[in-house]
Amino acid sequence: MITGRRIFLAVAAILSLVAEGLLAGDSYVMKLSTQLNETTPMVRGFNQLAENVKARSNGRLTIQVYPSAQLGSDEDVIEQAMQGVNVAVLTDGGRMGNYVRDIGIIGMAYFADNYDDVLKVIEGPTYKSWEEGLVNEGIRILSFNWYDGPRHFLTHAPIKTPADLKGQRIRTPGAPAWAESISALGATPVAMPWGEVYSAVQSKAIDGCEVQDTSTLGSRTYEVLKYRNKTAHFQLINGLIVGEIWFQTLPADLRQLLLAETKAAGQDNARLVERELVEIEKKLTEYGMVTTQPDVEDFKKAAEAAYAKLNFSDLRATIYKEIGKN
Repeated sequence: MITGRRIFLAVAAILSLVAEGLLAGDSYVMKLSTQLNETTPMVRGFNQLAENVKARSNGRLTIQVYPSAQLGSDEDVIEQAMQGVNVAVLTDGGRMGNYVRDIGIIGMAYFADNYDDVLKVIEGPTYKSWEEGLVNEGIRILSFNWYDGPRHFLTHAPIKTPADLKGQRIRTPGAPAWAESISALGATPVAMPWGEVYSAVQSKAIDGCEVQDTSTLGSRTYEVLKYRNKTAHFQLINGLIVGEIWFQTLPADLRQLLLAETKAAGQDNARLVERELVEIEKKLTEYGMVTTQPDVEDFKKAAEAAYAKLNFSDLRATIYKEIGKN
């Protein structure tokens, strides 16, 4: 629930916005924060979203896109949003699981096989209950249909089975769903901002990472890690969130426009990412990465330990029944 301290901070933040003139008249600004750099397909999608919203609101609502963690770490910006600052954050189910525990299942290994699986989930009753729970925590989901492709392990040596990951320190985002999944798959999870991974590999602070191809290409991680092991253990579904307090400062028509445009842009961009992944894989090969094809069934079996540890097995069965998935 929203604490007294958080309400106090939120009121202070709103007063600050008024002082800055962001709420003056009938014009509004939303700053959109992401760790992804400006070359990635998803950031191109954010820029298109900004154009659409500005045009369809007749300039009343402006979105400013801040890639490459210019506004700070995701955790810091999420906290700012919850306090009432006019920021949106690209986030994931794992991080949102810190506020509404069960939504973390979206970030579990092999929860979904593809983008369409997740589209079914976010139309179901269980997902709707997560949305409501997050509102009670001060978080408004604008859309949770942004897709950046499957994530694979990037390492110095080929990975064929979970046993090959034993003892390897692998960077993954800092949330229980991610960490427990990576641990179950055999590696030692290490949480750190994505922007630090390249240098951490060079300094041998970590042995590798797990990441989607769009970021492998955009960050040039292929320069420091040779093997791309196609485990596809996570389907990277992201959401754009804002603070509920700031969201409620918008007039009703702008709230509806922002929700509709963000969802439409998310799905359009996801299909763009799907189309571009084939070409991105070719580029990574040209840049010297060696792709391996592990037996994914071995990894799926190993992932079951994470569901058991986090008590997600029954929840997964409920959701699969909702979406008609075996």
